[in-house]
Amino acid sequence: MVAVAAGRRAGAVGGGGRRRAGCGDQSQAQQRLLAVAVAARFAEAGPPQTAEASAGGCCVELLECLLGALGVSVTAVAPAPAQYRWAVRSIRRRRPRGASAEGRRAGAEPPAPGRIAGNGASASAAASLYTMQGKKGVNQDAMVVWENFGSKDDTVFCGVFDGHGPNGHLVAKRVRDLLPVKLSANLGRNGVATGGTTPHMVEDTDASLEKEENDEPPEFFPALRASFLRAFYVMDRDLKLHRNIDCAFSGTTAVTVIKQGQNLIIGNLGDSRAVLGTRDEENHLVAVQLTVDLKPSIPSEAERIRQRRGRIFSLPDEPDVARVWLPTFNSPGLAMARSFGDFCLKNYGIISMPDVSYHCITEKDEFVVLATDGVWDVLSNGEVVSIISKAPSQVSAAQFLVESAQRAWRTRYPTSKTDDCAAVCLFLNTEAASTSSSSGTKDLTNVEASSSKHSLTVKSSTAVPANLVTALVEDEEWSVLDSVSGPVTLPILPKPTSVVKESTKD
Repeated sequence: MVAVAAGRRAGAVGGGGRRRAGCGDQSQAQQRLLAVAVAARFAEAGPPQTAEASAGGCCVELLECLLGALGVSVTAVAPAPAQYRWAVRSIRRRRPRGASAEGRRAGAEPPAPGRIAGNGASASAAASLYTMQGKKGVNQDAMVVWENFGSKDDTVFCGVFDGHGPNGHLVAKRVRDLLPVKLSANLGRNGVATGGTTPHMVEDTDASLEKEENDEPPEFFPALRASFLRAFYVMDRDLKLHRNIDCAFSGTTAVTVIKQGQNLIIGNLGDSRAVLGTRDEENHLVAVQLTVDLKPSIPSEAERIRQRRGRIFSLPDEPDVARVWLPTFNSPGLAMARSFGDFCLKNYGIISMPDVSYHCITEKDEFVVLATDGVWDVLSNGEVVSIISKAPSQVSAAQFLVESAQRAWRTRYPTSKTDDCAAVCLFLNTEAASTSSSSGTKDLTNVEASSSKHSLTVKSSTAVPANLVTALVEDEEWSVLDSVSGPVTLPILPKPTSVVKESTKD
């Protein structure tokens, strides 16, 4: 390489062959001598010592072509030995234009079949999803719908994630991409929802309802809950160990739903919400909240946070919003009691343990709406159900809801910045929904909050059974609650069915 460079410099200094007339023969002779010298250098090196040294053959072929073009006869040129491998440099592939950073980190793998994480609808049109950026900066909301989840034809996974903090958008996207995979792996580990028909997941509807009436969860519910707890913990641990995303003051909420047959399993973390659109005994469309907004204002959540020396108070300009603060600093002011990330508060009461619940789908249940707080801050449960029922089609239902929420922000809070909005609409009984929607909705302001058979929800118990803890820590040494020692207990939360059962309004 030095000889070649020197030759170029010599040709540049005295290379008047191209710029000066009468020096063509001299310049050609110099080029031939240079080529012969380089070829002789490789020939003196001898045969290759190892197989890896054969990579120099490409340079030898190039020299042979060069000598042939200059009219120099070539008998045999040995490939470069191992000590000259530095001269054979690998050629880097050029990055294709338009390749995103996220795609490069993922290894440019093709998307999983049945998975959609952008605005649109699923292949079967049973679910639609849509997000819209607000006026607070980058859109920190993420969402995903995954049909044939866990290689099951009748299984659908839906999730909505609301990021917060400087890197909230990165945290939300990473949880969106990895949490379904971890959850599918843990469901398979506990023998649920993978690999053929699982007897525990296929039960008679009447039998399941009878168990719910007796406040007894289904037999497979503990295994499902264990899978959710393990997947959420592993996801949070992955964020803590991530090198490129600083999650100390950033995090995300999560509300996820797995639908398999007539079973609906809901996992909630934070203040995002899941609402069921169903019909009562008089065939009126009503809204039933399936999750609890896990905020610091809940007594059980506040007690845990204060026991861990976290502080809870509201800002003067937001007296109705309780926030969590560090013991000695007025930071970061988290408006939720559970989240992924936010590791600056994980030692002070913030946990990543989801609230897992179960619902048995009946013929009166029409759809489930998952949305971030940007939707619920301006629309009630009844208004959301009414908007979905008036959507032009199932494919555009989520977009219709998000656009309505954006208009409500501008109308109700004209001086405030619009928040990011994201929603997923999962239609349960497609045929029943298409026939019942034609009957319209009615104004039911006096509907009582009494529970009916089709709106019962099984909540997790107040204490985790010993076999559940054993299943969680099997083959791994970690506790269910990060940075929390002692017996593992689940706080008492208000029942979602006692929160709202709102009617729609025209």
